[in-house]
Amino acid sequence: MLLKLDVLEAIRRGEITLQFRRWTRPTVRAGGTLKTRLGTLRIGSVDEMSPDDVSEADARRAGFSGVAEFRRWLDTMKQGPLFQRIEVSFEGDDK
Repeated sequence: MLLKLDVLEAIRRGEITLQFRRWTRPTVRAGGTLKTRLGTLRIGSVDEMSPDDVSEADARRAGFSGVAEFRRWLDTMKQGPLFQRIEVSFEGDDK
């Protein structure tokens, strides 16, 4: 799961706690970790869902101003049969 630097920094600050992905097969799993250039992320729950079910609260937790901005972002993403809601948190700096 590739994340932009500004998103990683917001996750580290606790401002972003969700990510959404469309893919053909998942690259993260619940309970796992992900090494990034800023440190290690903890992957919480990973739930398959429909993009139509993203709530205003979910959109804000993912760093969007609301569902409308989330939908504009989603329109720029590659199509994939699997859409997932992924809880993320910053675990710590890599040593």
